[in-house]
Amino acid sequence: MPEVKICGVCRAEDAALAVAAGADYVGVVLSSGTPRARSLRQAVAIYAAASGLRRAGVFVNAAFEELCEAADRLRLDVLQLHGSEPPELVEAVRKAGPWSVWKAVRPRGRAEFLAALDMYHGAADAVLVDGFSARAPGGAGVRFRWELVARARSHVPAGLRFVIAGGLTPLNVGEAVRRLQPDVVDVSSGVEARVGEKSAELVHAFVAAARVA
Repeated sequence: MPEVKICGVCRAEDAALAVAAGADYVGVVLSSGTPRARSLRQAVAIYAAASGLRRAGVFVNAAFEELCEAADRLRLDVLQLHGSEPPELVEAVRKAGPWSVWKAVRPRGRAEFLAALDMYHGAADAVLVDGFSARAPGGAGVRFRWELVARARSHVPAGLRFVIAGGLTPLNVGEAVRRLQPDVVDVSSGVEARVGEKSAELVHAFVAAARVA
C-alpha cells in the first residue's frame, strides 16, 4: 500500500484536511516564483495544522545553507529537490541532518529514467518521477510516460524509494499504483478546487483510491 503525499498546500485548513483524509505527508512549496509558493513564516502555520503528518518542503535550486536552515526551522522530515541539483549537493544535504532527501526527475524516456537512477542512487533517499513541462519544474499536472517507466520499474535499486507525481487524480491514481508500484504517490493540482485551494471531496477521494489500489 503506497503512502500518500498532499503537496502544494497553501492554507492551514488544507493541511488539516490532509490529516482528516488519512494522508501521510503534507508538502509546502518553499521556492518563490510559483502560485503555490509560501514563505517560511506562512509554512509554520501550515505545518502546525498538519499534526501527525510528515513534513515535506519543496525547493528548486536552493543553496545548501538555505536548505539546511529551512529544514531546521520548520522541522522538515523530507526535503524535495525539484531543480537541477547535482548528486554531490543532494548527498551533502542528506548527511547534514535527520531528514530524508527526495530528488525529483522528469524523464522523457526510458533512457533518461535509468540515467537518473544511476545518478542519484546513493545520494538521495528517494527518486520522485514527475511529468516534464517547459513551463514549470513541477506542479504542472503533466503525466510522465507511465508505460516506459513501468517497464524499467525493476531497475529501481533496493534502498531507493520510488515516488510518482505529475497529473495524478482520484480517477487515475489507482491505475498508476497498479502499473508502477510506487512507495509514495504525490498529488498537488489533481486535488484542487482552484489554484492554491484543495477540494475536500477530491483529497478524500484521492487517498481512498490510492489505498484501495
